[in-house]
Amino acid sequence: MSADYQEIAVPDGMLAEVVTHLEMRAPPPDLTPSDLAPCAGPWRVERRLKPDLDWYLGLYRTIGAAWLWQSRLVTPRGEIAAILRDPGNEVYVLRREAADVGLLELDFRVAHEVQIAFFGVAASEIGGKAGHCLMRAALARAWRDSPSRVWLHTCTHDHPHALPFYLRHGFRAYRRTVGIFPDPRLLGVLSKDAAFHIPVIGDV
Repeated sequence: MSADYQEIAVPDGMLAEVVTHLEMRAPPPDLTPSDLAPCAGPWRVERRLKPDLDWYLGLYRTIGAAWLWQSRLVTPRGEIAAILRDPGNEVYVLRREAADVGLLELDFRVAHEVQIAFFGVAASEIGGKAGHCLMRAALARAWRDSPSRVWLHTCTHDHPHALPFYLRHGFRAYRRTVGIFPDPRLLGVLSKDAAFHIPVIGDV
């Protein structure tokens, strides 16, 4: 073991994650406005204006529970509703026939930059072209008004292919942080069997 190695104990009931922050300073050279058009295959991307809060939280939970998405679930409903009503925030859904199978949230509230605040597809769509379809639509919309950068972050609780996926689409990692937060399964905002690959340590 290296003398520089440090190991920090995480208290019971808490989770730790390594967060990788990524950015893009110019649009991909092959990006065209047509990427906002319907995807090839069975998917289509639709914007939801002033989305219903229960619908939004239901889709957020369906897509994110396996990866312990919890920030929206522990935020007061009034705060989330205000974000969703803000003209600087845009929500899109990826649909396969009549089913909602993907969520995209773009945050334009900071001048000259766009954050891909949430991005994910349902388990049934992982491994196919659904993620690529949604990301191309995300980038086409994000770069439409020529921001200085588009950015997002991913973490070690996300799908193991998430970071390579973002790198393949042209993002560059520029910062790494460590986050510690209460396990949402112990808070009751996610079921105890969510993210079975991450053991619950604490009062179960």
